[in-house]
Parts: sequence; structure tokens; C-alpha cells
Amino acid sequence: MSSTEIRERISISPNKRFGRPCVKGTRIAVEDVLVWLASGMSNGDIVKDFPELKKEDILACLAYAAQRERLHRFVS
Repeated sequence: MSSTEIRERISISPNKRFGRPCVKGTRIAVEDVLVWLASGMSNGDIVKDFPELKKEDILACLAYAAQRERLHRFVS
């Protein structure tokens, strides 16, 4: 997923969830999605529990986290 595609689905607003990155149009933080995936929830489980999310939103959360990790490696 490209940086442009990530920006189309993930936003950061200081007035929403204390500035945490969230799926656009929701108050669902990238961190929430990552925790759900790490706990064993599938993409389908997440979409079933949170129908405002699409599979592409979940993939954008993963891509966002991977991008942050790559950037962090160069900053450290």
C-alpha cells in the first residue's frame, strides 16, 4: 500500500483520540486495530464487530504501522 493510499484511510487530528492516528471517518485508532489483530481477531471478525471499517482500512492500519517502523529505524 502506497503512502498516498495510507493517507486516504488514516488521519491524525489533535481533537480526536488525543492526536492518535485513526481510520478516517471514525474514532477507531490504528493502535486499536493492531491490538485486535494481535489478540487473534481476523479481518472478518473486526469488520463484523465494527461495520464502519472495511478490509482496506485494516490493511491501511498495518501498512501505517510498518511505515512507522521503517522510519523509526532511520531515526534511532
